[in-house]
Parts: sequence; C-alpha cells; structure tokens
Amino acid sequence: MGLIIGLAVHAADEQDRDGAKKVLARLKDCFPRLLLIWADGGYRGQLVSWVEQTYQWTLEIVKRNDDVKGFTVLPRRWVVERTFAWLGRYRRLSKDYEELTDSSEAMITLAMINLMSRRLARI
Repeated sequence: MGLIIGLAVHAADEQDRDGAKKVLARLKDCFPRLLLIWADGGYRGQLVSWVEQTYQWTLEIVKRNDDVKGFTVLPRRWVVERTFAWLGRYRRLSKDYEELTDSSEAMITLAMINLMSRRLARI
C-alpha cells in the first residue's frame, strides 16, 4: 500500500545499508509476522544475509533488467516512488529544511499520520 511502518533518517555520509539496519531493528518488535521485505539494488550484498541471520526475514532485491533501454516500471519499486511523491506534497518535506534527523523523522511521521487519517475519514 505504500504506507510507512518504520523509518530512520540518517546523515548523508552514512551508507544506506547501515541505515537499513536501524529501520529493521525498530520493526523487529512491532511486526512479529513480517516475513518479506523488498529493496532496490542499493541494498544488495551482505545486508541480505544479515537480515536472514538476524531476523529470519527474507530481503528480496528488486532488480532492473540491463537488457531494456529507457524507462521501465520495476515490480514493487513504483510503490516506494509513489510514497515519496505523497510525502513531497507536504511543504516541510518538499526540501530538506530540518537540521536534525529527529526533526526530519518527526515531519515524515506527521505527514504519514495525516495521510492515513484522511483515508480513514473517507470510509
């Protein structure tokens, strides 16, 4: 559905694979039935085996086909891009205004709460 269940904002000099470990650690206790996680090619490598050994979850890398030229929609990747588009509609998230990573996390959380509560109100 593209709704955020966990996040960790980190400095730009930190590798995304290391940041992923922070997010997964936060999800461990909240979502005990979690079995499968999709990620893009930036997360391939040792993280896949680390997730399997540490949490017994499957980290599946969504790969693009090198034979195809131009733009192609990757399976499950469009969900992430759509979520980024939703968050970009919020003025505080349209650019990186925050100095602290905690503030950025709070703004993303507030935007997602707003988005989810608006959807619930329509029901």
